[in-house]
Amino acid sequence: MSNQIGTVPKPAAQALSCLPIFGPPPLLKGEDAAAYDDLLIRVSGNLKPSDIFEEIWVREIADLIWESLRWRRQLASFLAMAIASVLERTLKPIAQNQPVVVPREAGYIGKLRAAEASLKAGSILAADWAKGDPAAIERVKELLASVGMTMDDVIAQATASELDKIERFNRLIASAEGRRNALLREIEHHRAAFAQRLRAEVAKIENAEFEIVETSTAAPSTGACN
Repeated sequence: MSNQIGTVPKPAAQALSCLPIFGPPPLLKGEDAAAYDDLLIRVSGNLKPSDIFEEIWVREIADLIWESLRWRRQLASFLAMAIASVLERTLKPIAQNQPVVVPREAGYIGKLRAAEASLKAGSILAADWAKGDPAAIERVKELLASVGMTMDDVIAQATASELDKIERFNRLIASAEGRRNALLREIEHHRAAFAQRLRAEVAKIENAEFEIVETSTAAPSTGACN
């Protein structure tokens, strides 16, 4: 049975990843080993390494793709935390200015608890928003709109406050992708050079065979007379 385009049998990919010279996959704790194996299978299936050099490059390309994706995930997580932090700072004064409804029968303790809840409302609401709670998301929209803001304003503030770190993440991503592209070009060059050498050898063989055939068929004239 033939394999699907862009895939290779798992034993082949496992043999590639388990060569002693490669060592263990470059995974951090908590990263998905099955996802890495799938990536390596796909890369190997598309590039189809033909010798040890290409096997090394394929493993390095898979590692660099994984590294690039890791930096992208970490950048997204970093931005999510930065946005949640700015949102919390933004919501605190807005939430504290909202009217607090305290039942008439509530005593001093009840009023104190209501005031404490008002102070924590912004933090709690920001945490619920970060968890994706639909009610919290809608409430955040309402509170931001009450002061003429939207989530775009919050995201812009978070991004502006962390531009230096964001740029560092982007440089790490670009570095991994640049090294990956360089290895892909190396494979192309390797294959082109091999194909060129192969064509030259074939041409030599064909020329040699032609000379042998031509020599053997050109019999000399004896010119014998009786």
